[in-house]
Amino acid sequence: MIRMASGWFYLSCLLLGSLGSMCILFTIYWMQYWRGGFAWNGSIYMFNWHPVLMVAGMVVFYGGASLVYRLPQSWVGPKLPWKLLHAALHLMAFILTVVGLVAVFTFHNHGKIANLYSLHSWLGITAVFLFACQWCLGFAVFLLPWASMWLRSLLKPIHVFFGAAILSLSIASVISGINEKLFFSLKNTTRPYNSLPSEAVFANSTGMLVVAFGLLVLYILLASSWKLRARDLDRQTGMQSHIPGETGPG
Repeated sequence: MIRMASGWFYLSCLLLGSLGSMCILFTIYWMQYWRGGFAWNGSIYMFNWHPVLMVAGMVVFYGGASLVYRLPQSWVGPKLPWKLLHAALHLMAFILTVVGLVAVFTFHNHGKIANLYSLHSWLGITAVFLFACQWCLGFAVFLLPWASMWLRSLLKPIHVFFGAAILSLSIASVISGINEKLFFSLKNTTRPYNSLPSEAVFANSTGMLVVAFGLLVLYILLASSWKLRARDLDRQTGMQSHIPGETGPG
């Protein structure tokens, strides 16, 4: 019954998975076809790992991890497996993000380029810092058994808010990063950015995919129609379920 009541959710997840895969694949193709591929030697080819890993970590994996408690199966039964999955996916996202940061900082230091001077870098490092704080808080309060229900109830709205805020900051950072990369890469070419060469069209399209992915994640996080239907089912069957945002902290 829950599956029938939330069929739209699975269609959204199918679309979300397709968009997320396209975001990563498009970024890989951009770096491989127009920017010369990948290496791990301090060169510009090492930098090319940065956009790929940041899109994969801070947008796609992070967005997917945020939706674990929106799966209807997580509303019924023990919550610990879903907490572990939620934490593990976020940890994978954070590992990819850290490797992506290592790539860009190593490239900058090798080439004597200043770090953290642009708005893009400020947005990105803020998102990563908040992500680290968010994961540590979530692990300590919601996964470990020591915290009281009162404390979890107090912190859950903050945890949910910053989850959406970090994703929004990540999307803003990715979009500004794509723009910055195109300005730097195409400023001394025969076809500059403002003439809209094929690379610019492709990279701009990649950015639009990232925006579409992020908006869909936020929509699923905020939409309540399937939660209301699940609550109606609970009233009919007398079954106790964990409906995100309606019961105790997850």
